[in-house]
Amino acid sequence: MPQVQKANEGASPGTDTLQIKIGGMSCSFCANSIRKAISREEGVEEVHVSIAHEEALVRYHPDRVSETTIKDTLRGLGYTVRDPRKVQTFEEQEAIMRHERNNLLVAASVALGMFVSMVLMWTDLLRVETWIIWTAWALSTYVFFWTGRHILRMAWGAARRGITNQHVLLTAGAIAGYIGALLGSPIPFTNWNGFYGFPPVDFYGVVVFLTTYHLLSGFVSLKVRTRASQSVRKLLDMQPPTARVVREGREEEIGIEEVQVGDLVRIRPGEKVPVDGEVVEGKSAVDQALVTGEPIPEEKEAGDEVIGGSVNQTGTLLVRVSRVGEESFLRQVARHVEEAKALKPGIIVLVDRVLRHYVPVVLAIALGAYLFWVVVPIILGAAPWHQRAIYAAVTVLVMGYPCALGMATPLALIRGGGMAAERGILMRSGEAFQVLKDIRIMVLDKTGTITEGKPQVVEVVPASRYRREQVLQYAASAESPSEHPLARAIVESAEDEHLPLKAADPFQAIAGGGVEGTVDGRDVLIGTPTLLSARGVVIQPAHEVLAREEARGRTAVLVAVAGELAGIIAIADAVKPDARDTIAQIAALGIRPVMLTGDAERTARAVAAEVGIADVQARVLPGQKAQHVRELQRDGTRVAFVGDGINDAPALMQADVGIAIGAGTDIAIESSDVILIGKRLSAVVDAYHIGRKSYAKTVQNLVFAFSFNAAGVALATTGLLHPVWAMVAMAASVTTVLLNSFGGRLLPGRTRSERVADAAARRKKVSPAEAKTDIDTMERTRPGEPAHLVLEVPDIHCAGCEQSIEDVLRNREGVGDIKADSRAHKVRVAYWPDQIGLHQIEEAVTSLGFRVQRTHAAGHDETVA
Repeated sequence: MPQVQKANEGASPGTDTLQIKIGGMSCSFCANSIRKAISREEGVEEVHVSIAHEEALVRYHPDRVSETTIKDTLRGLGYTVRDPRKVQTFEEQEAIMRHERNNLLVAASVALGMFVSMVLMWTDLLRVETWIIWTAWALSTYVFFWTGRHILRMAWGAARRGITNQHVLLTAGAIAGYIGALLGSPIPFTNWNGFYGFPPVDFYGVVVFLTTYHLLSGFVSLKVRTRASQSVRKLLDMQPPTARVVREGREEEIGIEEVQVGDLVRIRPGEKVPVDGEVVEGKSAVDQALVTGEPIPEEKEAGDEVIGGSVNQTGTLLVRVSRVGEESFLRQVARHVEEAKALKPGIIVLVDRVLRHYVPVVLAIALGAYLFWVVVPIILGAAPWHQRAIYAAVTVLVMGYPCALGMATPLALIRGGGMAAERGILMRSGEAFQVLKDIRIMVLDKTGTITEGKPQVVEVVPASRYRREQVLQYAASAESPSEHPLARAIVESAEDEHLPLKAADPFQAIAGGGVEGTVDGRDVLIGTPTLLSARGVVIQPAHEVLAREEARGRTAVLVAVAGELAGIIAIADAVKPDARDTIAQIAALGIRPVMLTGDAERTARAVAAEVGIADVQARVLPGQKAQHVRELQRDGTRVAFVGDGINDAPALMQADVGIAIGAGTDIAIESSDVILIGKRLSAVVDAYHIGRKSYAKTVQNLVFAFSFNAAGVALATTGLLHPVWAMVAMAASVTTVLLNSFGGRLLPGRTRSERVADAAARRKKVSPAEAKTDIDTMERTRPGEPAHLVLEVPDIHCAGCEQSIEDVLRNREGVGDIKADSRAHKVRVAYWPDQIGLHQIEEAVTSLGFRVQRTHAAGHDETVA
């Protein structure tokens, strides 16, 4: 994407758009400072700053202000500037983190040493010697002017533009402490012992502590917010680097950048489609799920369009190129993602909103205290109290810097992020914690979010002479040689039901129609109604079922055995087990659920009705999804978007909070603020509660921090407050913030109705038939001893998954010891077959959104630990 985009949509005539990647931002107060500074440049029309992605989008008049001037303004504030097209490598990001961590460790080590020395001096265990004072001077000078030099640069850059921010406040307080320390420091080899009342070691300690707290706050913020911003590169990597072009009857492989509109490109089975174009020859099923969200592959033939990045599956296609370069589908999605990044609504965090007024107020109080003790005595006819005036001003600035404030937000985020991670939720953006509580609309993609994201057999309807198992067995046996996704869905369904498959010989795939083969001596034909009718099979009895399945948005496959209709297999993208309950919980929280999908209208409506969503938009393109989100945000409403596909990336970026399903694509994950590990949709509700509670903790922390500082500043204006008390107040406020941050619950307890329902479920016994089936499939055990079961659960990825599964099984009567292992993707369960059935254990696990792939008895070496 070009760094400067001419005549952008939505820009005024005569303006250019400049997109800039900014390094060094630590909070949204930085974003506010950047916005102010750039807006003051003549010729700048509009500025958008995204703290989450460290980007700025500036609309300006090039005849009045240059691109260089705008970048120089940013550099003057102390920030770094780089090309948004150049993504930082993992090594570069690690180097930045390592540099900040090392600075913090140096400062923290000095702070600890000085604190110990000060305590020893306060308790008269260590005498204050001149060499100790000048050692403290050397250490504080190094920490403040070298380790914290970037803070000084940013403070100077903001102050000379009339902007007050946290860097200005820290620098004013630290310099005031430094001056106070110098006033009280003796000069070696002279008779000068410093001014009385300015204990130098204490004041040098204040300088070190202030700088260390500020570095800690910045490092934690960086760690919470750091993400691999490689979404566009990963998106464009989906496009193959070469294409097989047919020119003058010969095939030649050339670089994708050399392909021109009108070229013919040959695409073989299993290859990615390298270009956007129109099929001129061949038939094939093309999987477009990654780019359009459609889970069912589309049959393509002459005249149909194909999209670059999708996967050709069954046949060879000859495609005439229709779009290349910036006009291609993937390039357009990349552009939408980049624009959404820069246009994402800015969020002013509570801390920064308070600091906007707090900083100038503290500076004004310090100046007022100094003038009071100088001017008032003169008015009263006495000599000015210069020492007391200086002491008051210095102490006000020292007390004015809220040390706990630097930890108030990060600590709440660390606690919330830790609890979220335990439940399989990764909070990638600090701002997400604040905004989640304000969400009023939650937009959800369909495929892979509400549904499983892959074709599955959802119903088998046999004809009068056949049983359901026979239909599925014949179909799966005939389809077993095929690699078509619908065929794999049928085979997997038969395998899940432990139906033995028989060889299909001979076997033939019919392009665009289905398959035929001979199974157990009988001819089996599987495919569309058109194919079966053409082969003379009477399908009239199936019309009613076909119409019903079509109305539900399902794909119906007909099965004929020996020329006679045997049954119908309905295939669809199945709704996740926890989807309906999750949607109900979202609505109960006062959040309106909305579904946006690229799927067909009928399919979208059917799924929405099944899960209880009334507001549905279907056939929505990737760029349109972001536009829909933007329209919902137009009146200031906070909007969350939940998705997993490439076509969701622009909307995930545009939303106030983007929530990606961790089983989705890299581009979706990298565009999001929150990641849900695995496929459990109910984690969305957990993320909401954790975000809301964490924000409440932050507010409480700020109240505590500012209460200490307000009282301290008021006392400091008297000029009588000793720096020791400043340190005591600092320690007390930090301790209070620590205790508050890590105490209390972040998730609500279970409601009474939920506890009653669980108790009823535990009291429910299995039927004799169920118990017999389970006992027959498990190893025999002596009376009174439990059976041991191993479930293979491929979706377990973290400790949170393990905990969720163990919790839900522990609440079931008849279940003994449980051990979930995310590394082995297995769950070992001890249970009593006369109290709970095998299928009930499986249902308990699948109710969380996990898939149980296979069940078997545990051997003696696999008993539950």
